Amino acid sequence: MHARELIELAAIVSAHGPVLIESGRRIPAAGIEQYWTASKVRLERWAWCLRSFVDRASRDAQRRRAQWPAVCSALEEILTGEALTRVWSAVLCAHDRRRGVDELEPVARSVMIGHMEARHRALTLMVHGPEIDAEAAVKLNRLRRRTECWTDVLIGHLVAAHDVSEFAIDPKRARDFAQDLSSCSSRRGGRHTWPLLVASLRTAFQNGLSPDSANADLNARIATAIIACFPQELFDSTGLMHSLWMLRLTNIAEDTQGMIEELLAPEPPVASSRPTASFDAAGERWRRFRG
Repeated sequence: MHARELIELAAIVSAHGPVLIESGRRIPAAGIEQYWTASKVRLERWAWCLRSFVDRASRDAQRRRAQWPAVCSALEEILTGEALTRVWSAVLCAHDRRRGVDELEPVARSVMIGHMEARHRALTLMVHGPEIDAEAAVKLNRLRRRTECWTDVLIGHLVAAHDVSEFAIDPKRARDFAQDLSSCSSRRGGRHTWPLLVASLRTAFQNGLSPDSANADLNARIATAIIACFPQELFDSTGLMHSLWMLRLTNIAEDTQGMIEELLAPEPPVASSRPTASFDAAGERWRRFRG
């Protein structure tokens, strides 16, 4: 799943988040666990990618050029992915507050803190890293500013009904956007305000990003985990919502088949290692975190 699709998903979450918050329905633990696990593994991959680039490529110009496309893709993912992290964290925290519980907010804030640390490392590399040329740094900085502005627009849509401005990049700007959206929606033809806004968002991120995402697999797992938390009736028969819903069903089927095969398989040797060890370790940390 490409980073630009995560931006579109952030808009979907912003649009339907109030329905989820007000419904008072309990959010499935499986969706939250997958969101936490995939997010933590992605954070680890980002950290390793940036650290490897600084430690190794800085001493070898040829290796730096070879590594740059993957590093640039990771930096784009960190910057654009922040929108979804902030919007989804705002929805989860508002949902907890609506129900008077403290179940989802610690998980949401844990992921968000990790993302903010990744963002700090990315900005430090962009500003002080001699490995990045000025043109690339300027391009990434424009992407950062564009993402920050749109993040506050999406948070502003939530602020209209819930006080979650703390999750915005600039809380005042998010509140201003909330007032503007409310004013436009109340005018004649106001029902077109949100569709036009989403169309503008898609256009803003249509070009200028790397062709491939650094962690497309984890982006898809994060997206399907979030989608799993919404009721099925919100999904249209076409478009990204439907595609993510079908991907979610595919993941459920694959996970079920995997569990069946694991139950029927003979006991593995004690010393064997599993290729999904990072997911297993992150999942175990999530269970300890919740407990």
